[in-house]
Amino acid sequence: MSETKPTNQAHQGSSKLVIAISSRALFDLTESHQIYMEQGLDAYQKYQIAHENEPLQPGGAFNLVKKLLHLNVLLGSPRVEVILLSRNSADTGLRVFNSIEHYKLGITRAAFSGGSSPYRYISAFNSHLFLSLDGSDVRQALEQGVAAATILPSAGNTGRDDALRFAFDGDAVLFSDESERIYKTQGLEAFALNEKRSANQPLSGGPFKPFLAALQQLQLAFAPGESPIRTCLVTARSAPAHERVVRTLRAWNIRIDESLFLGGMEKGVFLKAYEADVFFDDQQGHCDSARQHVATGHVPHGVANEPAVLPGSGNLPSSI
Repeated sequence: MSETKPTNQAHQGSSKLVIAISSRALFDLTESHQIYMEQGLDAYQKYQIAHENEPLQPGGAFNLVKKLLHLNVLLGSPRVEVILLSRNSADTGLRVFNSIEHYKLGITRAAFSGGSSPYRYISAFNSHLFLSLDGSDVRQALEQGVAAATILPSAGNTGRDDALRFAFDGDAVLFSDESERIYKTQGLEAFALNEKRSANQPLSGGPFKPFLAALQQLQLAFAPGESPIRTCLVTARSAPAHERVVRTLRAWNIRIDESLFLGGMEKGVFLKAYEADVFFDDQQGHCDSARQHVATGHVPHGVANEPAVLPGSGNLPSSI
């Protein structure tokens, strides 16, 4: 059984929710990135400087960031901060900041790492969440104990109203992968038996537990019944494995607004019905389904993302 990575302690007790985001997750840099890949750094730099006064189009996480920053307007205080992390230099990154100004996004802090990975600044900024298109940076952030996800291109739309709806998978995202590991190595029957026997034993926290707790503190900043933030657990678990999940959240003193125990049904259509602004899951297959309907973040954490197939896993179906 793998050990759960220690959570980032730097932001514990902070009243501000801090989101770190890469420039490619915030804006659509497909064209310029293609130039970089095909023609090299010098051509990329010349292109960005030549187009620095042309606003970039929104990227995969743009609408989520816009809604998050709007919470500051609703609360009348800066309770949410978004930090830009970019592999650009400050020189080529000027187009990104010009685009931020164009869309009137309240982003003032940034780290331009000049070609190297900016992940090392995630904890320094006391970030609760990191969103990127670079899977290696996301994995490094998870190693630091920060909730992180790779934003996948999505054909879906975000929620239509001003509400901000987060959806989370359970095992290996909100919770550790301890139960999922039993499922993968021993099968569904052993998993169900273990969850029934351990119903009163809370699961260990996964990488997104601190982020969920921070979201709840932000929800409590609004008057009762007036919070625009909603949270939803969307899990392939079913009864009787649901009981341990309910008791775990109760032990953590964390409230989830909605819970969907789908018993292996495809998640995408349910996320569409919930109108999620973003969904986080560790399973690539679930992410591929979800991204047809809503913005989706792949969390490369836990047994499902280990490179080697575990002995005895056989031909088991997708994640519990």
